Amino acid sequence: MARIIDIAVEEDMALAEGSALLLAGELVAMPTETVYGLAADATNPQAIAKIYAAKGRPAFNPLICHMSGLEMAEDYAVFSPLARTLAQAFWPGPLTLVLPLKQGAAIAPAATANLPTIGVRVPQGFAGRLIAETGRPLAAPSANTSGRISPTTAAHVEADLGEKLRLILDAGPAEVGVESTILKVEDETITLLRPGGISAAEVEALTDRRVARLQQKTAIVAPGMMVSHYAPKAAVRLDATRVEDGEALVLFGPCQVENASAAHATFQLSAKGDLAEAASRLYDTMIEADLSGATAIVFAPIPKEGIGEAINDRLSRAAAPRKDD
Repeated sequence: MARIIDIAVEEDMALAEGSALLLAGELVAMPTETVYGLAADATNPQAIAKIYAAKGRPAFNPLICHMSGLEMAEDYAVFSPLARTLAQAFWPGPLTLVLPLKQGAAIAPAATANLPTIGVRVPQGFAGRLIAETGRPLAAPSANTSGRISPTTAAHVEADLGEKLRLILDAGPAEVGVESTILKVEDETITLLRPGGISAAEVEALTDRRVARLQQKTAIVAPGMMVSHYAPKAAVRLDATRVEDGEALVLFGPCQVENASAAHATFQLSAKGDLAEAASRLYDTMIEADLSGATAIVFAPIPKEGIGEAINDRLSRAAAPRKDD
């Protein structure tokens, strides 16, 4: 099983051991403000191959490359003035930009799924310090088996991938709780590829531009675009107004659900109806509900504004039919 280092107690050790393993081509589970990531040196093809193997991730699904700052990101991606404006406003933070890959950039081709673009992000807190310590960009998809619920605590990572890792760095529960917003920036056009911790409204207010949405199924050019994703083992049902016997019920605020007393188990994302709190509790609640032994997990309606768009995106993918169904 993986060794776990509590960053609050031994940050210097976490930085030293984490960077040493990463520079040696090993995988390290690291905390970010969104979810825990399965980190590897993005310039090392063998290390990137280990990410895909550990997660069972399809090779056509590219990885986000995490940077220590805008200066490092500019070594690997081509920034237009618009992209630079977004980076300066929202980094470090839960925003990923899909940009043209810089010619000659030393990123392992598998990290970008051989695409001419690269997803770049500057995370907050410890992750940024770890990247700076290594001096390398770190590819870091969520530290879980591909397609399953993303981890927001070190315990989630240990339960899923602990036997495949040597080190998990523990910074407590992730603050945001859902993955980063992904925007593709082409010339003067901004397209939302995945809603997340930064809302489209915030981007539109900053840039005075409408954020375009994908209108139809398109090629996968960023993480989180697969139809079935973030899924528990139990079936998922959304916008529930009634619960059936044996189902786990997940509430948001003081909503009323018919036959609620028949629920196998009941969970609350936010009693006060706070979307940020609901996002931070989403994956942990899904894991708890899945472990309860319920026949299905049903979610009461959740508003779609702000980070609620990201919550509903994750739930719709969790509820989507799976290939093995």
